Amino acid sequence: MTNEQEAARLCELSWHKSSYSGSGGGNCVEVAHTAVTVHVRDSKEQCGPVLSVPSHQWAGFIRHLAGER
Repeated sequence: MTNEQEAARLCELSWHKSSYSGSGGGNCVEVAHTAVTVHVRDSKEQCGPVLSVPSHQWAGFIRHLAGER
C-alpha cells in the first residue's frame, strides 16, 4: 500500500471528536479505533498527519492519565 493509499484509508475511518473539545474550532483532537490500533489526529487537518498507537498501549496511556496503575 502506498503512503497516499494509507492516508486515504485513515481519512475515511469513523473519527470521534474529544468530548473536551469545544464547538469554537480551537484545539480539537479526534480518535478512530480499529481492531488493533487507535488513531489520533488534529480535527483541523482531517487528512493530515495521524498518530497510530497499538490498542493495548493506548489503554495503558489512558490508565496513566486517570492515575490508575
